[in-house]
Amino acid sequence: MYNLAMSAASIPRLTLSGGNRGMPVIGLGTAADSPGKDSTKGAVIEAIKVGYTHFDTASVCGSEEFVGEGIVEALQLGLINSRDDLFITSKLWCSDNHPLHVIPALQRSLRSLRLEYLDLYLIHFPLSAKPGNLKFPFDQNEVVPFDMKGEWAAMEECKKMGLTKSVGVSNFSTKKLQSLLSFATIPPSVNQVEMNPCWQQKKLREFCKAKGIIVTAYSPLGAKGASWVTNEVLDNELLKEVADAHGKTVAQVCLRWLHEQGVSFVVKSYKKGRMKQNFQVFDWSLTESDYQKIAQVKQHRMNHGPTTSLEDLFDGEA
Repeated sequence: MYNLAMSAASIPRLTLSGGNRGMPVIGLGTAADSPGKDSTKGAVIEAIKVGYTHFDTASVCGSEEFVGEGIVEALQLGLINSRDDLFITSKLWCSDNHPLHVIPALQRSLRSLRLEYLDLYLIHFPLSAKPGNLKFPFDQNEVVPFDMKGEWAAMEECKKMGLTKSVGVSNFSTKKLQSLLSFATIPPSVNQVEMNPCWQQKKLREFCKAKGIIVTAYSPLGAKGASWVTNEVLDNELLKEVADAHGKTVAQVCLRWLHEQGVSFVVKSYKKGRMKQNFQVFDWSLTESDYQKIAQVKQHRMNHGPTTSLEDLFDGEA
């Protein structure tokens, strides 16, 4: 039996609202540009061997089935004792962002993942598209009114039914979170947003902390390989200076900085060496001098949403 407990023991967890078990700070992302079944399935297995227990996917990514196959094989190989050893997150896509579609969409995700429940289910974006639209990005004429109140009631029902342990959101601004909290019976446990040293999200982080909402960072190393391709995080000269001072990689500096902000993060790398490097950020610290340099990094949002035709989806938040 592979000793997962020993390899994952050093990974901190963040307690989600509602008393559910903690979420591992680091997760493996399986983004929309994932190359396919064998690589995604293999990455899940290799990540478990390294010590990852948190896996992040989404219905629009097309990777749920492959993540599920990886989990099944990990169980067969004895890499994990049970599904309960893992923390699995998935997301509701915009075309299912309609109150009557939420539960069926989650049930489809569970079938794809071969699971009885998720640990965390998120609304992917605070907007709705016409049913059946799985494009990314999609056209302005595909956007329809977003019933946030009805949508969240359906998300709460998913939790009450035991289909997911926790519910949350993704890409919600402070303004949209304020609106959601004004009527939510079960507050969101998590807000997953773009965050890295080049987009630090200070205002949103402070609001979420005050409300007991965990922030999870996607694109923590920038967006290399994503639909909004940019290498500006990993190529940043200030971050390189910090990395050189510690004998670390820029990626490790970014992840360590995120951890010190009290957030969790999902990082996508299917290369075993990179997985190990990304895992090695919990036994050292940044200095005050490092923080001064990171504070000078030019700020720039990379992901502007699934449709560029909308007026500021993020409510002007910086």
